[in-house]
Amino acid sequence: MMILDVKNLTHGFGDRAIFNDVSFRLLKGEHIGLIGANGEGKSTFLNIVTGQLQPDAGNVEWARHVRAGYLDQHTVLKQGMTVGDVLRSAFSFLFEMEAEMNRMFEAMGAADEKEMNRLLEETGTMQELLEQHDFYMIDAKVEEVARALGVMELGLDTDVSELSGGQRTKVLLAKLLLEKPDILLLDEPTNYLDENHIEWLKRYLLDYENAFILISHDIPFLNSVINIIYHMENQELTRYVGDYDKFMEVYEMKKSQMEAAYKRQQKEIEDLKDFVARNKSRVATRNMAMSRQKKLDKMEVIQLAAERPKPEFFFRNARAAGKMIFETDDLVLGYEKPLSAPINLRLERGEKIAVTGANGIGKSTFLKSVLGLIKPASGKVRLGDYLYPGYFEQEMPVSENSCIEEIWETFPAYTQYEVRSALAKCGLTTKHIESKVKVLSGGEQAKVRLCKLLNVDTNILLLDEPTNHLDVDAKAELKRALQEYKGAVLLVCHEPEFYQEIVTEIWNMEEYSLFR
Repeated sequence: MMILDVKNLTHGFGDRAIFNDVSFRLLKGEHIGLIGANGEGKSTFLNIVTGQLQPDAGNVEWARHVRAGYLDQHTVLKQGMTVGDVLRSAFSFLFEMEAEMNRMFEAMGAADEKEMNRLLEETGTMQELLEQHDFYMIDAKVEEVARALGVMELGLDTDVSELSGGQRTKVLLAKLLLEKPDILLLDEPTNYLDENHIEWLKRYLLDYENAFILISHDIPFLNSVINIIYHMENQELTRYVGDYDKFMEVYEMKKSQMEAAYKRQQKEIEDLKDFVARNKSRVATRNMAMSRQKKLDKMEVIQLAAERPKPEFFFRNARAAGKMIFETDDLVLGYEKPLSAPINLRLERGEKIAVTGANGIGKSTFLKSVLGLIKPASGKVRLGDYLYPGYFEQEMPVSENSCIEEIWETFPAYTQYEVRSALAKCGLTTKHIESKVKVLSGGEQAKVRLCKLLNVDTNILLLDEPTNHLDVDAKAELKRALQEYKGAVLLVCHEPEFYQEIVTEIWNMEEYSLFR
């Protein structure tokens, strides 16, 4: 059964084409991974199929009576709503049904026999529907999903305006799963989940009977839950059956075959042109030369897809730091109240540490406390000598600047050529470089922020979830750069396959949590 049918879709922003006459179909029960490099248009595609964005051309047709639920990277929540309000709003249609049923009960007091029978029949039907949808167990269902995704730790009475971007995403994901739509559309749902929550979501999607479309750069996660790949590249959308590993096998084979065919054809074109040039003036061979020229004119020339620029990350090393980078002395994390037991840890020159643990446990707070950006609840951090820190913050306000202006503000002594070169080395094209930061994808924005970090001399890097939004190539390059980096590293990350080959030790913040 066809659930979603997209035909001849074309779309772009200004002079930047995103899709060119692409088609897509979603069948019942398909678990689709929508993949591609940062900026290829994955989120744009979901915005088009959900009607939030109108395409330049093409048709989007959903099957009748299909409810699609969309987890968007950029959804905002209204101030005044609590976390519990948002989660319970997943059942708004049931609360409306209950309110209508109660109005009917009130109307029974003044109803005649005929009206009473009608009301009894309708309220009976509503009562059955409420029971079928487990209406009287809503609080238990809300708590189950909220606990599984780490939302309970935020507090159901917390105003959503007090949440960070990552916390809002978790709340929206919990609401979406409670709604149980016919189709799930998930845009990088694992970005703000820790390992335990990702494992729970993996099991949920494996058992999910309906279809879903998943955007993710977390390859192990993607591999474990999908059975169809749609690959976005060079304004095209190509369907592959199987998981990501199978896709890569077929993709590389097709690419090799195309390159071999291109080389053969180029050799043939060169030989034909050479023959024509040498023989078109000779009477004896003029007809043969004309025949070859006709073959050249009719030949359908193979065009290789333009290679997308791959990032090249190289962290600049400052002078060597002292032996001790920092040492905590009974450090207690917290703002108005303590978040942790006393922490006594020491980082030495050249050590690379992964900071792990559940969301909300204080990993980002720990990094900010080490940097002196926030005061601890108690205790202190002793810093070593000759430190040149570089900090990648998990969330930053989106700039109104162009990419060029953003880098120039940080490095005013750079020439325009140096600014453009620095951004290009991070995998950004000319069109991206000249665009405003706010119109870029999450991954492209992360590359702009990385560009700033790569162009300062450091001997300690404090990185808070740097892989969020980064595509496969950028993550692989960042891993290589961190492996080669001579300084110390303190890395908050929820992807073991990323940090395991980088770090020398793991600090699990759950060991110091007061909420275990």
